[in-house]
Amino acid sequence: MDRVIQKKKWNSKRIITIVIVAGIVILIAASYYFTSGKSKLNVDKERITISEISKGSFQEIIPVNGIVLPVTTIYLDALEGGRVEEKFVEDGAVMKKGQPILRLSNTDLTLSLVNQETSVYNLLTQMQISRNAAQQNTVNKLNQMADVESQLKEAERIYKLDKHLFAEKVIGLQEFKQAENNYNYCLQKRKLTEQILIQDSSSTKQQLEQSKQSFEGSQNALKVMRKKVDDLVVRAPIDGQLTSLDAEIEQNKKQGERLGQIDVLDGFKVRVDIDEHYISRIFTGLSGSFEFDYKTYKLKIYKVYTQVANGKFQVDMKFDGEVPKGIRRGQTLQIRLALSDEMQSILLAKGGFFQKTGGNWIFKLNESGTVAYRVDIQLGMQNPDYFQVLQGLKPGDKVITSSYETYGDMQELILNK
Repeated sequence: MDRVIQKKKWNSKRIITIVIVAGIVILIAASYYFTSGKSKLNVDKERITISEISKGSFQEIIPVNGIVLPVTTIYLDALEGGRVEEKFVEDGAVMKKGQPILRLSNTDLTLSLVNQETSVYNLLTQMQISRNAAQQNTVNKLNQMADVESQLKEAERIYKLDKHLFAEKVIGLQEFKQAENNYNYCLQKRKLTEQILIQDSSSTKQQLEQSKQSFEGSQNALKVMRKKVDDLVVRAPIDGQLTSLDAEIEQNKKQGERLGQIDVLDGFKVRVDIDEHYISRIFTGLSGSFEFDYKTYKLKIYKVYTQVANGKFQVDMKFDGEVPKGIRRGQTLQIRLALSDEMQSILLAKGGFFQKTGGNWIFKLNESGTVAYRVDIQLGMQNPDYFQVLQGLKPGDKVITSSYETYGDMQELILNK
């Protein structure tokens, strides 16, 4: 009797087929997983910089360079042009106010002075001659007045006598009228002579006053000319150190040309160049600090120059407290200029990532530290060490702060040890 033989469900051929199909499915799934979705890149963990987000005290600071200058500098310009004839001191000399520095020669100016002096002397001589002539004329007028007075007295005597005689019928009318007319004539003559004398006196006085004013004006012009000649000797306007002296013997200097400067030695200031981007945020009173000889010193802005040149503007800072010993004019200082007060903020260490991301995103590590993925962030103020984090990160997060230049547009980084 035949026996029914049951067919085995899991024979070796079937098992092999299932394994092959499953492998193909797994390969397809793996290929899809690794070739679709976010782009990834394997990165050696030893070649990147990982920084931890922290919370602490923050102050916005920008690094700037400043040059040490004297507090006061007086520039020496040629008040008059000329040729350098003599130098009394050399560059770097410590000067006293009024001490001569150099002497210029100017033939035209010297000749003008001689002509002006001659003109003054001639005017003085002419004024003296006019004064003598006026005095002589006055004497003549006074003599005439004296003669008129004498004639008037005589005419008055005769007139009074003839008047009496005429009343007594001693003399005739013709003789009396002659005496009367002569008396009236002398009265008119005296009155006219008095007027002439008054006019002459006024005219003489006016003439003398005009001559005096002309002479004084000429003398003032002479003083100015002498001052111009004196200005050929350049002198120190204040006590200080002579620097940047630009003058050599036989060299010609134009009027107004810069010759050098005098630096007052009673203190220093620091002239700082700042990027124009910060011009609206810079004002007097802002403070800064710098390191000198292993010690920190403070500075404070006391003057802002708003003129912008080559993308920068300048401020003057003075020392706030102790002035470092051994500091010299022209020395360059690296200053940390504070633009804000200290505050508590979330801090992100500065690094090369910023050049690629502009501070808009960063690679943040997962909790296990095996993968870093892009996250959007928002940064605020900065200083030489940190950025202020406004959004996207919290204290304890770990991020990659080294350069992203080789990562392209990768979305995730697989961190390998």
